[in-house]
Amino acid sequence: MANKKLLSQINVTPLVDVILVLLIIFMVTAPMMQTGIDVKLPEVETSSIKTTDEPVIVTITKKGNIYINKTSVELGSLKKKLQAIFKRRPDNALLLKADASVPYGQVAKAMAEIRKAGIQKVGMVTEPLPTNN
Repeated sequence: MANKKLLSQINVTPLVDVILVLLIIFMVTAPMMQTGIDVKLPEVETSSIKTTDEPVIVTITKKGNIYINKTSVELGSLKKKLQAIFKRRPDNALLLKADASVPYGQVAKAMAEIRKAGIQKVGMVTEPLPTNN
């Protein structure tokens, strides 16, 4: 019994296994955490808008679906939902993202509903023009 020695080293193999599993989980879930709805924005030359709060974004997809942030809404209920959202917000500003292939009439209808909701500051989200270097 006198030949047995006590080992005072930490076994790091389980720790490395746990860290690798966590790393894989974060690598898989990180691309899914992108915000917003994917649309192809028109390219124009413009300046950026500075906001202090997280903006409310109304998105119109290529298929004509309308979203408030990530929540799908019908055009008929857009006004009511925006009024409910902006009842609790001090700023009266909204960003509108529409796919470049969406007909102008559909964007105009959405803008009319946004204006009927009492929102006066509407920013159009666009892509900057490509620079020719």
